[in-house]
Amino acid sequence: MNTKRKAKSPILEAVHETATDLKDIGFINIHKMHKYDALCLEPVPPYDSGKIKDLRDRYRISQAVLASVLNTSLSTVRKWEVGDKHPSGPSLKLLSILDRKGLEALI
Repeated sequence: MNTKRKAKSPILEAVHETATDLKDIGFINIHKMHKYDALCLEPVPPYDSGKIKDLRDRYRISQAVLASVLNTSLSTVRKWEVGDKHPSGPSLKLLSILDRKGLEALI
């Protein structure tokens, strides 16, 4: 699992890089690598209503299209944008991918 997320510190970055190399040559399995990911890498940043609206504006997509891309409901996206709810779990990760890599990465 080679990931491009930023490490919490230079030391943890080195640990993560070593663990990735060990996984690549078969000394540790994917489950152990997930643990290293969780320990060493920065968590996905939160997305508030303004950031979500800005993402939609940047890619010129409607709430319905964003809901479809994120595999969630239109009402959920609406609630995110008015601040009644906040994205979490897979939706939060997909928003982060959309923000970093663009709409093409999710389609």
